[in-house]
Amino acid sequence: KSYLAINPLQNFFATLKNRKPDVNEEKAKQVFPLMAEWMQLPDKNNFSYRRLVAPRSGSLETRPNIVLVQCESFSMYKSSMSGNPLSPTPFFNSLCVNGIFFDRCFAPHFSTARALFATLTGIPDAQLFKFSTRIPEALNQHTIVNNLEDYDKHYFLGGDPEFNNFEGLLENIKGLQMHTKGDFTSPEINVWGISDKDLFLEANEVFKKQSKPFFAYVQTAGNHHPYDLSISPNDTDFRKVEADKEELKKYGFASLAEFNAFRYSDYCIQKFMEAAQKETYFANTIFIFIGDHGVAGNAEAMYPPVWTEQRLTNEHVPLLFYAPQLLQPERRGEVVSQIDILPTIAGMLHQSYLNTTLGRDLLDPEKKHNYAFVTNTTGAIGMVTDSFYFARNINFPDEQLVPMHPDIRVSKQVEDSVKKRLSAFTDAFFETAKYLIMNNKKNR
Repeated sequence: KSYLAINPLQNFFATLKNRKPDVNEEKAKQVFPLMAEWMQLPDKNNFSYRRLVAPRSGSLETRPNIVLVQCESFSMYKSSMSGNPLSPTPFFNSLCVNGIFFDRCFAPHFSTARALFATLTGIPDAQLFKFSTRIPEALNQHTIVNNLEDYDKHYFLGGDPEFNNFEGLLENIKGLQMHTKGDFTSPEINVWGISDKDLFLEANEVFKKQSKPFFAYVQTAGNHHPYDLSISPNDTDFRKVEADKEELKKYGFASLAEFNAFRYSDYCIQKFMEAAQKETYFANTIFIFIGDHGVAGNAEAMYPPVWTEQRLTNEHVPLLFYAPQLLQPERRGEVVSQIDILPTIAGMLHQSYLNTTLGRDLLDPEKKHNYAFVTNTTGAIGMVTDSFYFARNINFPDEQLVPMHPDIRVSKQVEDSVKKRLSAFTDAFFETAKYLIMNNKKNR
């Protein structure tokens, strides 16, 4: 917005090229050796992200079910897991204590459609002019979900999957059974469809009837404007609470309605897990919860200033792998990305899988580098690491390097070296993501 206000004409002509997909294969080839170094790819000379990954030590031979839940606007700093004194998500926090919880996970972008794209493909949705789900040439994608052999596949959404063409991307999953608007017995409560609690409980009814291992993608839509309408009036056991306006503002909430909607998300997850625990499928199921994106706001009571000043709150989300009878609890603090979810799931299973994109198995003991690429539609791209956040605007020459914690002190020489290295990696990742969006064919 500031660039637009300062020089509208320059901004207009600088962004005019974004009307069409931006793909440069030559640039992607040039930066491949650098990408291969950061990603620890075995062959730095062969321009290919295709790798067949064998089962790793410790993988599960029980053929566990997979339930992957994409949670609407599940912002980390607003949650109990961040230490937020308002503690709106106490139940989910209890799950995190008993699962493998990553407290420094970042979505590549602030968008539900882009989150679905990034999670299913392993590619940040870096075609910034519009969602890749709305680019016909970008819909044909390979997804690791198809490597789950002899698994039934399900998708659950309380509303219409035509929204932002979710269904166009989901068509890449072979044999996917869709459970969406019109398929449920529960009443719709708003424009987004049935409530999140009813969505979870109807999904549980499907899960408990399965005779084969299954993969399910559950996409919630509550915790969304208008917040008052995201809470089902039928859930009379959910109690809204009062809170002081200044306290809400201090701890990241714009309104009381938003706070109670966030609490309601926790309530819905609790009802789901309580129902699931009563079923036989529960013992051999890995539940994965990931926020689709965060929400910008004041996180200074919970995190260093960089989170608020650089709007990292937009992308910072919880990531949990929960299976109390299969996984040892662990809280992990390294920086990870939404695009890493499917490779990590596949790495837990005792079978080979084909990875053709940028996501990595977060539990691979050989993994060395911790990072997450982030971007937004204003043209800002950046790289989050454990120690620094690097950012620049693709239309302007300015760059900045910000410590992730104020206690980090480095010399000017070291700072310049880190900035140069992260600048090159950020550009490489951006060019590669744009290329792969248009070239990660499902039959590749």
